[in-house]
Amino acid sequence: FGRKKDEQFRAIVEAAIYYKKPIRIGVNWGSLDPVLSQARMDENARAPEPRSTQAVLRSVLVESALQSAELARTYGVTEDKIVLSCKTSGVQDLIAVYQALAARCNYALHLGLTEAGMGEKGIVASSVAMGILLQAGIGDTIRTSLTPAPGASRTEEVLVSQQILQSLGLRAFTPEVISCPGCGRTTSVYFRALAEKLTHFMRMRMPIWREQYRGVEELRLAVMGCVVNGPGESKQANIGISLPGTGELPVAPVYIEGQKVMTLRGAQLESQMYEVIENYVTQHYAKK
Repeated sequence: FGRKKDEQFRAIVEAAIYYKKPIRIGVNWGSLDPVLSQARMDENARAPEPRSTQAVLRSVLVESALQSAELARTYGVTEDKIVLSCKTSGVQDLIAVYQALAARCNYALHLGLTEAGMGEKGIVASSVAMGILLQAGIGDTIRTSLTPAPGASRTEEVLVSQQILQSLGLRAFTPEVISCPGCGRTTSVYFRALAEKLTHFMRMRMPIWREQYRGVEELRLAVMGCVVNGPGESKQANIGISLPGTGELPVAPVYIEGQKVMTLRGAQLESQMYEVIENYVTQHYAKK
């Protein structure tokens, strides 16, 4: 069985070389080489101060990935064409394994928490694990592996991955909306509804903007719900609107690059903000 696996591995490697493609070599926590795992566990049992089973398996994961990479090198793949991936389902395991990999090799590394789960649990776990590694400069490509709800698409995986990279300032994919969470000063839900609608508006316009303007994905919009933090946060964004909170005058000042340019009020506020955003994009970003 081992020889057959080696032959299959070699065939894949040679195909990648022939077509001049990089090759991703993945090692999974759930299917480690049993011979290597047992050998390292036996060595650990004889050690004066044995490590935990978890620590041994982490080191086996790293060793297995590096051995596979070296085997691929003997078949002719160059170092710059190899991407390593070590799949674990635990946040601390992923961090420890990739820190060890980064310290021992120069291969490109693909990050991803496998079997992360559904919904909030999977999003939070993946964001924490990959965020820590990316902030340390570890990782070249990523995937957020989420279990989709029945009948749902996998687009959420892509959106979460984009948000992780954009939140860290590593990449920009779409304009960012800053909005406050709400508090006792914001009994109205209007600012939350407006933030959602403006986010949707920019997401829908983004394919057209991206084709026409350079750098538009770096646009920052602030939608704030009262006068306490509203004006200050609005001034930090490219475009900001500070909506009235509880007991405040029913007016909404709009800021462009930190300067107040107008005050909106009334039923046309939403459509006027669409116009403000569209005008900003056409006037502040160079055409391609």
